[in-house]
Amino acid sequence: MKSMKKSITFIILVAFTQTMSAATKASQSDLWDWVLNNILLVVAGIVFVTAMFALWNTFETIIYNERRKVLAERGIELKPEVHVEKESIFKKAYDKAWDLIPMDKENEIDLGHDYDGIRELDNRLPPWWVYTFYLTIIIGVVYLYVYEFSDIGLTQHQEYAVAMDEAQVQKRKFLFAQANAVNEENVVAINDANGLQAAHDMYMMKCASCHGKKGEGLQGLGPNFTDQYWKHGGGIKNVFATIKHGVPEKGMIAWKNQMQASDIQKLASYILTLEGTNPPNQKAPEGELWVAAEGE
Repeated sequence: MKSMKKSITFIILVAFTQTMSAATKASQSDLWDWVLNNILLVVAGIVFVTAMFALWNTFETIIYNERRKVLAERGIELKPEVHVEKESIFKKAYDKAWDLIPMDKENEIDLGHDYDGIRELDNRLPPWWVYTFYLTIIIGVVYLYVYEFSDIGLTQHQEYAVAMDEAQVQKRKFLFAQANAVNEENVVAINDANGLQAAHDMYMMKCASCHGKKGEGLQGLGPNFTDQYWKHGGGIKNVFATIKHGVPEKGMIAWKNQMQASDIQKLASYILTLEGTNPPNQKAPEGELWVAAEGE
């Protein structure tokens, strides 16, 4: 029994030490927030620990009484002093926390009401309960001041606004990650007007100087995009890969370091729409005739 109590005490002390260590590492404002947000939990923990020790003492008493009963049946008397132990600090704290009227003095507080053998006593409330109640009142007053009348804490409306701002940041991060999840293996051509218009603007800024404003190709520079011949393969996947990784030996940079994957997808989709437009001054076909396979 003693070893079990020591183990419980050790676990509680370790948990308390770890909690205080984490709290002291926080800034002053964070520490204040931590106290306000966890004080009820701390109080509940104290009550729980007190109840556990009370339950353990009850359990010890039951075991002792059962042991004495079994020994009495065998004619062996268990001397009271065998069970008597030096009063521990926990026992003192337990008695102090409850401070109940001793059983031999209960007649002094008997109200005289008897319900099927159950007597009603005018006993005092346990001090731990009274002090906890007072503490909740103090916490309530402090909470109202901090969160409603001062600038220390945020009101519920302010917390909502902060949470919504944080949600928007997380949403943008998610959408950015989703946009960059496109690659040459899973890319598909887009056909929405807004996306293609944005791609047209990107094409004019990044591609027209080498491939012509209408994709006709320029002599000594980029190939023609309006015919069916492709030097590095046609179709959305090949065009996406060419833009992404570039053609360094021909002077075309890898745009993956300057563009999001979703933008490369739009640009590749726009380039595919130039096929068959038949603009003036087209550059002669280069590469091989591309015949799209099913699904490309």
